[in-house]
Amino acid sequence: MNAPDSKERILPDSYTLKPPATRGRYSRMTIIWVLLGFILVAAIVGFLIYRAQSQVQVGPPGGAAGGRRGMAPAVMPVGVATAKTSNVNVYLDGLGAVTPRATVTVHTRVAGQLMEVDFTEGQMVKQGELLAVVDPRPYQAALEQAEGQLQHDQALLADARLDLKRYQTLITQDSIAQQTLDTQAALVQQYEGTVKADQGTVDTARVNLLYTRITAPTGGRVGLRQVDPGNIVQPSDSNGVVVIAQLQPIDIVFTVPQDDIPKVLKPMKAGQTLPVDAFDRDQKTKLDSGKLLTIDNQIDVTTGTVKLKATFENKGLDLFPNQFVNVKMLVDVMQSAVVVPIAAVQRGSQGTYSYVLNPDSTVTVRPVTMGPSEGDGVAILSGLKAGEVVVTDGSDKLREGAKVDAVDRTKQPVGTVAPAAAGAGPGGANGGHHRHRDGQVQDGPAAPQGKDSTGDSKSNTKSPN
Repeated sequence: MNAPDSKERILPDSYTLKPPATRGRYSRMTIIWVLLGFILVAAIVGFLIYRAQSQVQVGPPGGAAGGRRGMAPAVMPVGVATAKTSNVNVYLDGLGAVTPRATVTVHTRVAGQLMEVDFTEGQMVKQGELLAVVDPRPYQAALEQAEGQLQHDQALLADARLDLKRYQTLITQDSIAQQTLDTQAALVQQYEGTVKADQGTVDTARVNLLYTRITAPTGGRVGLRQVDPGNIVQPSDSNGVVVIAQLQPIDIVFTVPQDDIPKVLKPMKAGQTLPVDAFDRDQKTKLDSGKLLTIDNQIDVTTGTVKLKATFENKGLDLFPNQFVNVKMLVDVMQSAVVVPIAAVQRGSQGTYSYVLNPDSTVTVRPVTMGPSEGDGVAILSGLKAGEVVVTDGSDKLREGAKVDAVDRTKQPVGTVAPAAAGAGPGGANGGHHRHRDGQVQDGPAAPQGKDSTGDSKSNTKSPN
């Protein structure tokens, strides 16, 4: 047996080599378990921190906002307004389109060459104003020919009448036969018919000559010229010479839901005139004011709406044919209604409500019923009385009975600041600052944002009349 090599390592019999793949698998499993442990610990720590912060900011359920358990509750700065008594206009909103009182395509009444055009495109014209002229010479000649024929037949009629008069004298003297008298009487009637037909031909020729002067059938604004001078125009031309749209006065046809028909019919039956205002597409610019003209006699079953027509003077020509407009029609006025800013009404799962300020600078939740709105105010049908103070800003974190520092929009502060809040510095319950939603910090209460309990901006405000 050969002696072992001095460079070879002699391992104990109990030592066994593990496959490399097995060692790598155990290492990966260890790393995974360590990572899962770290994630679990981080989740527990985050939950505890979140719970602690929630208790500091919100406080115990049903209690005042802010502060830790056992500490004085924090005072929330809020903006307030006083409920007032005012008249509220009740409007119906609709979408409509501007419709000209009359739209006329001007055609020539006689055929011929267009000699001249006497209008400018876009010009405002009056009824009867000259627009164009067709060559009148053929029609002048036809008139003279008809007048000549009329004069000829009138002379024949005059001669026949004289003969008839002679025959009537002779028949009394028994100088002629009765048949001769009857024949002459028939001849007179024949000439009378001929003269009458000739007179009609003359009148037709005069009308045709008059038609060579194309005049405006209605007042309004002319559009683009459809034919140029020198062309042969025919009464059958589809495009005509020009189109005139009457703009003063002008109408707007708009729709309202069928449920609002009684609101319209009631004042109409009483003989009242309903004022109507027209606004542009963005409802920012008032275009004109008019009055309701009529209501359609049937409901559109496909849309559940009814058409109404209003008329406008359109003195400033701000209403343009086929223009899309928003319409506001005044149908009623609520007398002595309780009015608060729209921002004072919040919405929740139980419906609409408001925070009412108590004399001890705490707030209480009051369910309210909203009525029509006008501008930034809304009528309250039930739930509030005139003179009560409601919260308009900063109500996102308020709870029943919360202590607040109320500042009126136009008056001096109407609430008091608790000692805990007054001495709090930066980092305290309120710190003398109010943090806006956009992250900026401002001293004192935040300006009213006009948002409800969900943070959404109000969008059902009515534009002022």
